Amino acid sequence: MSKYKICVYAISKNEEKFVDRWYESIKEADKIIVLDTGSTDNTVKKLKSHNIDVYEKQIIPWRFDIARNEALSLIPEDYDICISLDLDEVLKSNWRKKIEDNWQNTTTRMRYTYNWKLDENNNPVVSFITDKIHARKCYTWTHPVHEVLKYVGNDKEETITVEDLIINHYPDATKSRSSYLPLLELSVKENPNDDRNVHYLGREYMYYGKWQESIDMLIKHLSLKSAVWKDERCASMRFIARCYKNLNRYEEAKMWLNKAIQEAPYLRDPYLEMALLYYCLKEWNEVIKYCNQALEIKQHGKTYINEVFSWDETVYDLLSIAYYNVGNKKLALYNINEAIKINEKNERLKNNRKIIEQM
Repeated sequence: MSKYKICVYAISKNEEKFVDRWYESIKEADKIIVLDTGSTDNTVKKLKSHNIDVYEKQIIPWRFDIARNEALSLIPEDYDICISLDLDEVLKSNWRKKIEDNWQNTTTRMRYTYNWKLDENNNPVVSFITDKIHARKCYTWTHPVHEVLKYVGNDKEETITVEDLIINHYPDATKSRSSYLPLLELSVKENPNDDRNVHYLGREYMYYGKWQESIDMLIKHLSLKSAVWKDERCASMRFIARCYKNLNRYEEAKMWLNKAIQEAPYLRDPYLEMALLYYCLKEWNEVIKYCNQALEIKQHGKTYINEVFSWDETVYDLLSIAYYNVGNKKLALYNINEAIKINEKNERLKNNRKIIEQM
């Protein structure tokens, strides 16, 4: 007999291609609830075919926090544990036992491993700890986008971490992010001192090529008293440098990347960003210097801040090109082989190896 009543809940819109896989991963739950916010495909039909409790409601104007709170409100109050799981996510096997073996009567929230990005062989590329498994009461979602689960109870929040409880994320690359920018602007307008969303808004401006707006917002993030997480501060500095790089203001880009290295010298990311900058400037000895400094960092921390290019074949790719250009063909060949070990299907890398071998 189960120790706890567990409900999985989600919001959905045009997710029919994910329904079956999602359901198969969570069918051990006592209840599954989905709030559909306006699907025009077969999402609702497919969900109902699995006897999932589906409710339909359009949220106008759209906000992720309101939608998630509407879904949460549909869960009966006698349930013990709630799992917020989007339809493009999958709970790995044996999840229920792991939850019930670790959850205590006093527990309010569980942290677990979230594989946000996986490679084609299903190996984690970006992985971090997050916390969207929670008690039925005393929680609410906040922020229009990049929403977070906030504890609103009177007693102390009791959080546990179970790292071998894993959720994998398989995002739909065809879905638009167009709603994110206006929602982030709204979020910062509602709470201009929320360091997390100020950082996100600065990053979003960068994605849109709004270089000066991004610089201004990220500098604001760094000025906030609550912005103390060094990994995120380092990321803001790196993004400022990217903006200056795109504005062809290379000395300012170097200055901000030096600040990023000083802020978080234990992360590979600022060293790789600096190497990429010097690659563009064709300053090969500097590329070699910063790539080798990056390789001295062996630990890949579980944080969403990590860049994919810091831990894939990029560092060896850059080193092979740099060593080739300074005339060291032996190290150029060694590093191109290391890059190919990581990404065996990259034809450009294979072509580069042929060129080096011919020399």
